[in-house]
Amino acid sequence: MPVSIRRLVLAVTLSCALVAGATGCGGGEPTASSPQADTKVNPRASAQALEAQAMAQMRAEADRARRARAEPTPTTSAEKQKFAKTRFVVNAGLAAGATYQWIVKPFRAGKFKKGADGRRVSLVKAGLAGVFAYNRLKAAIDNAKGDPTLAKAVAPLEEGIEKMKDLPKQLRSGDNTDTIVGNFDSIINDVKEAGKSAGAEVTDKVPSAGQLQGAP
Repeated sequence: MPVSIRRLVLAVTLSCALVAGATGCGGGEPTASSPQADTKVNPRASAQALEAQAMAQMRAEADRARRARAEPTPTTSAEKQKFAKTRFVVNAGLAAGATYQWIVKPFRAGKFKKGADGRRVSLVKAGLAGVFAYNRLKAAIDNAKGDPTLAKAVAPLEEGIEKMKDLPKQLRSGDNTDTIVGNFDSIINDVKEAGKSAGAEVTDKVPSAGQLQGAP
């Protein structure tokens, strides 16, 4: 009987040793809750993160490109004055170009005379050009206010420019065209002289037909 008991104790001891060994070997594998399992990277999540990062970079590049294309805003007094002169020259030049191309030039060619071939079309174009020129001259006067010297030079012309408002309608009717054309030509020359005296020389710039028809 004592021998059998010793064998039973030995068997139990070996069994425990085997179980402990198996458990120890298994402990080397990471489980779902182990720190090693937590450090594994999910390939799908990683790809989504990279895609989001790339999209953010693209948006940032697009924003920088838009800012680079935007017209710079003048900040110093010198820059503002230069900008004012530049805009004045552009608007006054468009007014002068429209006036010469569709009002003065056809008038001198006799296109506004009664019985002239294409008279009605020429008068309609002249009326459109008159509206366009009036609006550009008004804009030029506003531009000039950004430069003290230029503003002083064109100030006496504001009243005369305002009187041009109703002339395009009269021009389209074909009545008293000599006086109307003379008024347009005179005010354009006065604006050019005023600009030149203030260092903002104006040259004619003929607008496109689309610009003429789309004039406010």
